[in-house]
Amino acid sequence: MNIFLGGFWFLAGVCAVIYFVTRAALPAVTAPGFAQFQRSYLLVYMLAMAGDWLQGPHVYALYDSYGMSAHQIEVLFVAGFGSSMIFGTVVGSFADRYGRRANCILYGILYSMACVTKHFNNFWVLMLGRLLGGMATSILYSAFESWLIYEHNKRGYESDLLGNIFSHAVLGNSLVAIVSGLVAQKFADMFGFVAPFDVSMAVLGVLVVVIIMTWSENYGDKTSNFRQSFTTALNAIRTDPKILCLGLIQSLFEGSMYVFVLEWTPALTPVTPKDDKMTEDGHRGVIPHGHIFAAFMVAIMLGSSVFKLLSKYTSVESFMRFVLFLAALTLVTPVMFPGNQLVVFIGFLVFEMCVGIFWPSLATMRGKYVPEETRATTMNIFRIPLNFVVVVILLQNLSMGMIFQCCVFFLLCATVLQHWLYKLYEALPKSQSLPSKAAEALQVVDEEGQGHSKSLRLIEEVEEQQV
Repeated sequence: MNIFLGGFWFLAGVCAVIYFVTRAALPAVTAPGFAQFQRSYLLVYMLAMAGDWLQGPHVYALYDSYGMSAHQIEVLFVAGFGSSMIFGTVVGSFADRYGRRANCILYGILYSMACVTKHFNNFWVLMLGRLLGGMATSILYSAFESWLIYEHNKRGYESDLLGNIFSHAVLGNSLVAIVSGLVAQKFADMFGFVAPFDVSMAVLGVLVVVIIMTWSENYGDKTSNFRQSFTTALNAIRTDPKILCLGLIQSLFEGSMYVFVLEWTPALTPVTPKDDKMTEDGHRGVIPHGHIFAAFMVAIMLGSSVFKLLSKYTSVESFMRFVLFLAALTLVTPVMFPGNQLVVFIGFLVFEMCVGIFWPSLATMRGKYVPEETRATTMNIFRIPLNFVVVVILLQNLSMGMIFQCCVFFLLCATVLQHWLYKLYEALPKSQSLPSKAAEALQVVDEEGQGHSKSLRLIEEVEEQQV
């Protein structure tokens, strides 16, 4: 059994143990209606992620089968990130003004149209598909979360339960990724490289139907146009250092993560000596990509369980400092130990565990600090420097070692910013969040004419704290 398959089974065992320990250690959620609300969101989110994961494994292979050159394929990939960077904020402002539910439906439509373009062996049609896919990706990573946070607050659930949903989302996303990879491979083997995109289109169609049938609409600021939303979001980032920290941390970490996705294959692939010498033009061996990908997904699942344990005993703002520093150390391994598969693989597994902690942690902090009226717009502004980092690195002819050194630097910068955010969090008055809870409860009363007893209880708690 190779080290990659062994790593998968070892992590699967650890993940199972941690998952059941977490369930036993943490109290059961008893909030009325919360379980149904959580299931409703997770079902939609899993379908949305499945539509994305089904496409990922065979994009490059499809382009290659059409006879596209390496440079053309590179340009197509850059176009996807560039589209997300340029059009993301526009799409985000649509979510705040015209509705997050409507924006999530638009995600399914845009991504389905991108799937249709995969049937055409034409560079410019495929380019159109990449542009549509980039816009859809911006929606995926902003509108769904924005809808969830608004609905969670409107229904009066405790803020701690939001982290619980995000943790389950990361766990479910990893499982969906593994299953989607297997399904995509099966259909590709049977019907060709374009078949997984047809399966994705079917899943996205189901997603649209489920959203229409089960989700209610919510908004940010319905009166503002794109320019106003963009200006308001920029002003919030400029005036509130906590929001600025969050945006920079997200850009630095996720930029490193996307670069890692592109570079882990060459980092783990052994170089076969040519003429008995380890040269730059040596041939690369073969690695079990499926086993490695599955191990990475299990590591992310493990991270989501670790997040739940950590958030039970300390604040997200505090423990994320150490998680980001650990992530930086893990990506040193291909720089310091090039060619050492075991050490590099272990480092990558720990990095993926940090990813599993990072996603629910950052989502929880965004729920605290990002203003509701321009939430989707602000989140997409965060993605501008993220995509810029990836595009710049892709366009440079850098060595693998230099690329990982850049990632380490980015993660160390993110660690410093997280420490700054922690200091800002510590400086906040401990009772500052209580009035906001009362305001949220009153908002629910005003909007829906119900929940009076809960509103009064929250207001009494505020007054007791103030006394």
